[in-house]
Amino acid sequence: MTDKIQEIELLAATDDAFMRRAMELAAQAEAEGEVPVGAVIVHDGVIIGEGWNRSIGHHDATAHAEMMALRQAGQTLKNYRLIDTTLYVTLEPCPMCAGAMVHSRVGKVVFGAHDAKTGAAGSTMNLLSYEGVNHHVLVQGDVLATECRAQLQAFFKRRRAEKKAAKIAARQQPDV
Repeated sequence: MTDKIQEIELLAATDDAFMRRAMELAAQAEAEGEVPVGAVIVHDGVIIGEGWNRSIGHHDATAHAEMMALRQAGQTLKNYRLIDTTLYVTLEPCPMCAGAMVHSRVGKVVFGAHDAKTGAAGSTMNLLSYEGVNHHVLVQGDVLATECRAQLQAFFKRRRAEKKAAKIAARQQPDV
């Protein structure tokens, strides 16, 4: 029984480490003016793909963190099939990203914060294990959820304050 407990503790520590890397990438997204979401893809204990939200900067609705990581992982493995990989992402995947994970045969998705509006890994729907698809992706949520949620909430709180300040400044400008 002790060996099983040690194995679980090791897996949890590994999950935390990969999620922390995803959070670092989310900070990179925020530094670029994007919503702070980061993702890494791991194969045999090694990161083979990384991504952060880049939709605004790339003028590309598909440039979500997960999609960027999937693209890089495919190039690394020289295969669009990412069998036996785990994708770590700070926010529950949306339907587009979940669909791409199914098509690329990702083995498991580990996410931080739930997304009550567009989460496709159980919050609003579950495309990752939808009965009608030909591949099911294992799902584990709530890894460093508090930290991931705080990162997103701080971003949106700051953005709301900036918009409010801009409105106030615009009202204070004299009419020309």
